[in-house]
Amino acid sequence: MSEPFRVVFAIYPRLTQLDFTGPFEILARLPGAETIVASRDGGAIRSDTGLEIGATRKLAEIERCDLICVPGGPGVEAASVDPVFLAELKRLASGARYVTSVCNGSLILGAAGLLKGKRAACHWAWRDLLPTFGAIPVADRVVRDGNIITGGGVTAGIDFALTVMADIAGEQIARAIQLSVEYAPAPPFDSGTPESAGAETTGLVTARMTSRKESFVRAHAASAAAE
Repeated sequence: MSEPFRVVFAIYPRLTQLDFTGPFEILARLPGAETIVASRDGGAIRSDTGLEIGATRKLAEIERCDLICVPGGPGVEAASVDPVFLAELKRLASGARYVTSVCNGSLILGAAGLLKGKRAACHWAWRDLLPTFGAIPVADRVVRDGNIITGGGVTAGIDFALTVMADIAGEQIARAIQLSVEYAPAPPFDSGTPESAGAETTGLVTARMTSRKESFVRAHAASAAAE
């Protein structure tokens, strides 16, 4: 590549760090890439589990990017009604070759008006909220619709990143990077989806997320009413 392929991760407080660090680990290995971690105000950002991600750049200071990625996490409620964050996201997405997300980060893309009429992935427990923003929910690990590429929940971010890597640099490079990080999933339990986990286990997870989803819906109803 004659110029660096600029990747921007747009992060925010209370993100799920693996939504960000999984694809970051892959995309930072892209030959010729420039990888930038940015937030609304710059500085340190703390994840939902307390991991501090330091020295992020300010989104407004970034002129352009080739790929923008928005991770998910409990902080999606605040981020998806933050007009400054959404405006910067929309600005960078307008000139990007790829507009992407992981987990329920796709709801932030939706809130920015970037998913209208588009097929998109999301964490399984939040997928039903995608139509709120005119998106078409799809129960796949990675979903592509034009230049919009979205990953499912958390660990799907690695699958998403390898998919994008193959599109940018070719399958052989993507395969080599997958090997270099020894990505060969062999989980001890077959419970990574509601279908495989069964009703009891799924119920435990759903119960923990119900109040967060209800709060998200209320926040967007209030935001819409204020417009």
